[in-house]
Amino acid sequence: MRNQELSKIFNEIAEYLEMEGVPFKPYAYQKAAITLAALKDDVGEVYEKRGIKGLKEIPGVGASISQKIEEFLRTGKIEYYEEFKRKMPVELDEIVKVEGVGPRKAKVLFENLGVRNLQELEDAAKAHKIAPLFGFGDKSEQNILEALEFLKRSHGRFLLGEILPAAQAVLERLKQLKEVEAIDTAGSLRRMKETIGDVDFLVISRDPQKVMDFFVSLPGVVKVWGKGSTKSSVRLKEGFDMDLRVIPPESYGAALQYFTGSKDHNIELRKIAIDRGLKLSEYGLFQGPRMVAGKTEEEVYRALGMEWIPPEMRENMGEIDAALAGELPRIIDYGDVKGDLHVHCNWNGGANSIEELAAAAMALGYEYIGISDHTKFLRIERGLDEETLKKRNKEIEGINERLRQEGKVFRVLKGCEANIMSDGSIDIDDEALAELDYVIAGVHSQFKMSREVMTERLITALKNPHVDIISHPTGRILKRRDEYEVDLGRVLEAAKDYRKVLEINAYPERLDLNDVNILRAKKLGVRMVINTDTHQVSQLHLMKFGVAQARRGWAERADIINTWPVEELLRVFQ
Repeated sequence: MRNQELSKIFNEIAEYLEMEGVPFKPYAYQKAAITLAALKDDVGEVYEKRGIKGLKEIPGVGASISQKIEEFLRTGKIEYYEEFKRKMPVELDEIVKVEGVGPRKAKVLFENLGVRNLQELEDAAKAHKIAPLFGFGDKSEQNILEALEFLKRSHGRFLLGEILPAAQAVLERLKQLKEVEAIDTAGSLRRMKETIGDVDFLVISRDPQKVMDFFVSLPGVVKVWGKGSTKSSVRLKEGFDMDLRVIPPESYGAALQYFTGSKDHNIELRKIAIDRGLKLSEYGLFQGPRMVAGKTEEEVYRALGMEWIPPEMRENMGEIDAALAGELPRIIDYGDVKGDLHVHCNWNGGANSIEELAAAAMALGYEYIGISDHTKFLRIERGLDEETLKKRNKEIEGINERLRQEGKVFRVLKGCEANIMSDGSIDIDDEALAELDYVIAGVHSQFKMSREVMTERLITALKNPHVDIISHPTGRILKRRDEYEVDLGRVLEAAKDYRKVLEINAYPERLDLNDVNILRAKKLGVRMVINTDTHQVSQLHLMKFGVAQARRGWAERADIINTWPVEELLRVFQ
């Protein structure tokens, strides 16, 4: 949890620095924030074991930032950060979530209109005070109001990528208690939904009082909503709630099934139980007073005449009929991915060299990694032009030659993430694209086109013989931006006709395609790829979020091309 809090602080420091127009420094803090958010080891434990020297060994953490981490661990705050907040008393983390309002615009709004929070931003927009400001205008004002409405709809939900690390940290702490005999997460977190409301833990314990005492005293708990012998509820300073329930062993499976949900899935299961003269609840599956099943989930599902259903699939999208018929798909597993094809290196603004990324991919057990730097349209991302792309390709070829000489069965693939222009054309020459192993193309600008125009834009890109993959196909950013207007049915049909691949972007703010659209693509026979959109080594670990989405969309290994060996993968692109 300290990792996540520091990550949030460093992100805000980067935004304050950007607000003041300070060069280079914002990137250093963003880099540190990304690393800390994905860091498996608790930063406090790193410091306890190896001091400030250990902090400096964390990728992206230099002398200055390590000192600030030490200050936070010792005092609970960072004075450098506190100075920014006193100087600019703006709820910056909330304001910059509004699409189209970055740190510099937040500064303009504060200095001219005194806007400090979302409510004051909405009031100013409704009073038409924003449009006259330099750098805004009527369209910007209207976009801000639309973005604020979107934020209201997602209020109270947290990104899976935000909440999972904190929940796993609590889970590991509880597992270490000798009084805990079994423990699982439940609810939407266990189903790996893209956004989460709160976290549920189920425990078997013969001494629940000690477990409850420990739970309500966890670091980061700011409010105890209730504490009892079988259930306690707390709020963490990150803003989400956690519930802990102690369950008797004979009912643990039934409770795990019940509290995992989803609600619609459970309603259908109860109907099946009633049709068989049974009653299903969190206490077990009963025939009259006699318990038929309840100790494990597997026996509950089996007693209802069906296969056990993976938690990610429990959304009442046909999984129950499939389980009754013994026809559940063998969905992709978390260890099935053999490589990541959407990775940015330091040629175009990524934090790491190609060799560092390759070494990290090998450490993960991958067989290949694809370097997919942005191309020239995205100047803000230092997009590569044709000549620079050639130079980068030569570096990749040299790395592959060294790997062969060392006898390593690993390959770095030459790719790019080209930009799809407003008319569907690609922003880099065909000759340069032809020299690559594969080409990803994505929409990175002009999101507010009409449904018809955006659909044609994507289909035109799919027709390009050099384009292999469409990245983040619907353009959504969770809790910030809706999907753009597009007829995805027509896009999926075009992808099938032209034998192109659609990306499942594993970055927690995207998770695009979503689960429903993954299932649509699967049913049509459209192939997909799970990529992390990595800009730093630590982000390679985000793959699990994309795999979770694929599992929720019923995807099997045959549907996901980066579960295949490299030669088979390259045949798809050829």
